[in-house]
Amino acid sequence: MLILDAGDLLFFKKYSAPIPDQESKAAVHKAFLIIDSFNIMGYDAMGIGDDDLNLGKEFLLKISKRAKFPIISSNVFDEGSEKPLFQTSIIKEISGLRIGIFSLLSQDVFLGLSDPRRKGVIIRPPIETAQNLVNELTPKTDLIILLSHLGYPKDVELAQTVSGIHIIIGGHTGVNLTNPPVIKDTIIVQNSSKGMYGTKIDLNLLNSRTIFYNTATKRSMENNLRNLKQRLMGGMASEAEKDQLRRAKESVERALQQLEGKNYFTYSIFSLSEGIKDHPEIKKMIEAYKAEFPEKGNPETSKPLRQH
Repeated sequence: MLILDAGDLLFFKKYSAPIPDQESKAAVHKAFLIIDSFNIMGYDAMGIGDDDLNLGKEFLLKISKRAKFPIISSNVFDEGSEKPLFQTSIIKEISGLRIGIFSLLSQDVFLGLSDPRRKGVIIRPPIETAQNLVNELTPKTDLIILLSHLGYPKDVELAQTVSGIHIIIGGHTGVNLTNPPVIKDTIIVQNSSKGMYGTKIDLNLLNSRTIFYNTATKRSMENNLRNLKQRLMGGMASEAEKDQLRRAKESVERALQQLEGKNYFTYSIFSLSEGIKDHPEIKKMIEAYKAEFPEKGNPETSKPLRQH
């Protein structure tokens, strides 16, 4: 199993200006609490989002040293040194499968060039960066995953433009994709924000080709086939209508036959509700945080912290 996230993990609130002094202390403590929680949960990697830069580049670099997992960013560079701010990619081996992971942040998710979160960083073009990373990772890996903070429309555009990315785990837009699309052999997944839901994608490899179909698509075709058969057996259709139904039935049967022996994935979304048991160490940290920073009159703690 890999536990991954596409960014905006450290803050649950968007700031269009620097965080006010009266909120910054609570924000700093919350960010460290969240990183410590992810360490306990066993995260494997995270990309960065625009909101992770709320306290600036230097703070993000500082807190990254506390993380026991890699923070990845392939197209965010330090303005002074022109070097990558974080690792540009990693390769993890799971059950003999070599998985390359990289991450992208879009310029378009910021509030223009004057956005204080962009201070001290250069954001390079995502599509060009993605193509370079795919070229670099393909000979070394069996599967490539992108942690994207581009937004869903840009994820679709990227999948249509750059081949070789097998899964895009998207962030920023915060939409629940209950039936993830497969665009030019790239699976795109995304769920809502603020730790309200978790998502799980199970990959089933039956052959060496890393092309997958969605089991939900197969179920839909199977349901369609049953309906067509029932209508043909019903005896209410005219001969012309029966001929159309037979052709439709044969088309669906051919499509199902083409899926035989191919790799597939299943996708599930689960609510991270109050009914989920808290990890005792994380719960203890949250209680200590709430005691130091009561919710009343503190906008930064206006939303409850949950293990997620």
